[in-house]
Amino acid sequence: MKQLSPTGRKALLTLHLVTSLGWLGADLGLLALGVAGLRGADPEVVYPAAGLLVTYLFAPLSVLVWLIGLASALLTPWGLLRWRWVLVKFVITTAMLGLVLLLLTPTVRRLGELGPDLAARDRLDLVVPPAVSSTLLIVTTVLSTYKPWGRLVPARLSPPASPGPPRAGWPGRGGPPEPAGRRTRTAAPGRRG
Repeated sequence: MKQLSPTGRKALLTLHLVTSLGWLGADLGLLALGVAGLRGADPEVVYPAAGLLVTYLFAPLSVLVWLIGLASALLTPWGLLRWRWVLVKFVITTAMLGLVLLLLTPTVRRLGELGPDLAARDRLDLVVPPAVSSTLLIVTTVLSTYKPWGRLVPARLSPPASPGPPRAGWPGRGGPPEPAGRRTRTAAPGRRG
């Protein structure tokens, strides 16, 4: 698949950061509404507001973050299956997207319809999920920052341009490829280095 230019990658990264921060902000807003509802704020205000927030901001942002993250993985050198941290981040985001669309959104809409008849257990439905998802969003941010665990698939090893004797640890390959831009020094014929 064709990769983006450096300018395109920066634009995609910027879009990914903006939508991810928006998703975290909407998540924290839901958590604040949930805590307010748990502490006795007017349920006829809190839960309809939460329903609007989930419907018009939280759910759409979660879809956008997932789509932009997938595009970032496929259109940049990071790839989707090259690095463990990218794959873990993608799995977490995919699971969260499924939970947002299939469980949280219908639950919050139901809470808005129940109004003042909410039991304490029902009120927790707007506290626990946003607390968990905010934590997971912070975890994915840490993964993006520290990029732990290394590669899933080793970098391709290319054979040397001119066959030479195999080096220890690299049988039949002539040793690992030199990094791009790095030059090796060889002594001129007749001179010892």
